[in-house]
Amino acid sequence: MPEDPEEQFKKVTNRLLRAETEIGEEIKDIAEKDPRIYFAAERTLLAWIRTGLALMGFGFAIARFGQSLREFEGQHGATTGSPGGMFTGVSLTVIGVISILLGGLNYIGTVRRLRKGNWIPGQISLPVITLALLLVLLGIVMIIKLQQIS
Repeated sequence: MPEDPEEQFKKVTNRLLRAETEIGEEIKDIAEKDPRIYFAAERTLLAWIRTGLALMGFGFAIARFGQSLREFEGQHGATTGSPGGMFTGVSLTVIGVISILLGGLNYIGTVRRLRKGNWIPGQISLPVITLALLLVLLGIVMIIKLQQIS
């Protein structure tokens, strides 16, 4: 007589939980014995910091260039400038600060998961998705502003 589906489900669930626990213990053992895993997490943090600093630098340069352009136009009587450069520059600077913050939080979370043994390789990185969405939103706003100018 075939087993009850509920019993089959319980058996499969128990096997999966045991396998997950065993894998977690293996990851914990590997992470404790191999410092390269923590070094990789640190390199990722440094990449986040580098990206944030680049965004902040571009933002500052764009804002400063826009301000210089408006001053130049003001000296020559032209008033066709738009405040888009300042908005874009400040936005990029803020996104740079956010990316450094997200990178730090991601690093802390990764190290904690490694220590507990519940780090899972191949997980989607929420900070990366957040940064990408912020940059996409900024791009959309820039496109809309450029269309309004034209």
